[in-house]
Amino acid sequence: MVRKKTNDPLAGLPPWAQKLAQRYYTRTVSTFVLYGAVRDLQPTTREDGSAEFGNLKQFLSDDLFGGRDHVVFYDRSSGIRAAAPETQQDLNRVMAGYDTLYGTDYAKVLPRDPGRALQILENYLRMRLSDGKSLALVIDFAETIAPAGDMSHLQAEDRFVLATLVKWASDPQFLSGDLSIVLVAENLADLTPRISRNPYVANIEILLPTEDERLEFVKWKLEGKKLQSVSDVSLQALAKITAGLSRINLDRLLTEAMESGHKITAEVLKDKKKEIIQAECHGLLEFIEPEYTLDVVAGHAKAKKMLRYASGALRKGRIEVMPMGYLVSGPVGTGKTFLVTCFAGEIGVPCVKFLNFRSQWQGVTEANLEKIFNLLKALWPVAVMIDEADAFLGDRDAGGDSGTSSRIFASIASFMGNTAFRGKIVWFLLTCRPDLLPIDLKRQGRAEEHIALFYPQTDAERDELFKAMQKKTKVKVEFPEFSKLTSGHTYSGADIEAILVRAKFRAMTEGREEVITADVEHVVKDFIPPSYPLEVELQNLVAVQECTSRELLPEAFQKLEREFVTRRVKEIKALLEER
Repeated sequence: MVRKKTNDPLAGLPPWAQKLAQRYYTRTVSTFVLYGAVRDLQPTTREDGSAEFGNLKQFLSDDLFGGRDHVVFYDRSSGIRAAAPETQQDLNRVMAGYDTLYGTDYAKVLPRDPGRALQILENYLRMRLSDGKSLALVIDFAETIAPAGDMSHLQAEDRFVLATLVKWASDPQFLSGDLSIVLVAENLADLTPRISRNPYVANIEILLPTEDERLEFVKWKLEGKKLQSVSDVSLQALAKITAGLSRINLDRLLTEAMESGHKITAEVLKDKKKEIIQAECHGLLEFIEPEYTLDVVAGHAKAKKMLRYASGALRKGRIEVMPMGYLVSGPVGTGKTFLVTCFAGEIGVPCVKFLNFRSQWQGVTEANLEKIFNLLKALWPVAVMIDEADAFLGDRDAGGDSGTSSRIFASIASFMGNTAFRGKIVWFLLTCRPDLLPIDLKRQGRAEEHIALFYPQTDAERDELFKAMQKKTKVKVEFPEFSKLTSGHTYSGADIEAILVRAKFRAMTEGREEVITADVEHVVKDFIPPSYPLEVELQNLVAVQECTSRELLPEAFQKLEREFVTRRVKEIKALLEER
């Protein structure tokens, strides 16, 4: 694969590298922070013009800064290292002079601790800039020398390092000279804000590869090999299905297939992708496998109709007409989670569920959220489900944790409201108490469509739900009159599922594998569903309040006056001793 020659010297660079180069040419910034997929492979160019892939360090030294006179690397583990032998020799000569002046022995062994290393590097940079040389300094694992945290908790050396880096960013000699200082960190939140929010520092995110970039890498990896011997999936499909994976992940998948002789199938690819991404997320996200479509959802006909229109728009690529997100409310047991999962199955996109990304350690929560956002941007189109959203997301006024909760809330609200992600990231906020969810999240521009689900209202709906629960619990029994047997009672889907499970248990205790009609009748007559009448009424009424479509409301709720609903909600809250 040979790269096309163009007149633009930046044309062959990845988008993030083009952005860095453009900022460099303005001569207003000399310090850059690279964050995101910094451990991924990057495309580099061989001498014959063909493409290959290497790590970020190789790309920076050979491609981006290949024309500089000297390129130097530093991190706490490896210390100071030069990219080329000539630079290493030049560095040794400078260190020999430094040793003569200050009585040190750095020409033999360069220090690794940041305090002394940065002093040496500053001396070297100033000396060579005064000679008119062009230089680049790359500091990897920057979060280990300038970590996020309160200044009062930093050691003396850490404060010195921070002061040095901040000084470098606005140093007139560094800004006017031919110098680029690059700090590399996986998460921007791990780096002290005194660097990441400094006006003299440019933050540049390295994104996970796009579909076209994944296709380019797969073609390069399989160059000279027959695709049929490695994969049953076409190149284009392979690139499309692997959204959210890095080139390193792709390299591992393809290498394992080539070495083991086991072909990559769509099923294997789906399982591997789920395994890799969940490992990368360290338990921050859970992949929900949509086994069903909206066809298996019992009841909620109007809600299903609305979601089917949305799925049709997505399949046609009409993302501009899609809502940014949905608020799905209703009493417990109405199937909110199941409905959203089936919607994801309807459109064939991944569905992920937020897990607990909060941490007791300062800065870790923000870093976790940054990692989640980066993954969602790479995975799109994707459905994001947040269960018990009122408790999970918190609000802007949360306190008691040094402002972390309020900052997290603001970050989530800002990300949800980014219209660039319309139709690409579809949010589903699930809650039985939408009145407790902050207005910031459920307003237009975030969770725009408010869907309300309710318990079955008619005999036909109850019978339909019973049949759906039979399929779920795999109880095959002829029982056509469930609604008549349960007349006068309100059962949720969870209640009906519990009835069928008890019927299976009764059959087992009597030594039978099959459930018979008498089992179900006995359990229904014996079953006493949990009774929380005030709580259920409150959950029904707040769902009515939040619903943005009159058609979605059952007839009994459509007739309720808004004033009555508001007054009754306040009365119930008072009885339950809520504010």
